[in-house]
Amino acid sequence: MDKFVIFAFQGNPVCFVHVLLNALDMHSKGKDVKIVLEGEAVTLVERMTESMNPLFKKVVDLKLIDCVCRACSATLGVLEYNEGSGLPVGGDMSNHPSFLSYTEKGYQVITL
Repeated sequence: MDKFVIFAFQGNPVCFVHVLLNALDMHSKGKDVKIVLEGEAVTLVERMTESMNPLFKKVVDLKLIDCVCRACSATLGVLEYNEGSGLPVGGDMSNHPSFLSYTEKGYQVITL
């Protein structure tokens, strides 16, 4: 399968770096890869942006982040920041991005 979507749930920056590294690796090898931020991971947009994390910047520049969860962003108090970040904020399942919306398009779901 050549289409992957990585759902990042954890708010730990060290764990999230592995999401970024794997997405960049897949992309560099010609795979169709997307990143979705869910759960506590939505709080990392500000931290990664403000710290000018080079991996995050590269992923953003390559437009690999497909969705930042609207519901989790609102619940965790980062909706305004995330909406202003220029990243796509949304969710088709009660304002959460659904696995099914990706699997129906042929993506293999990976959760980290």
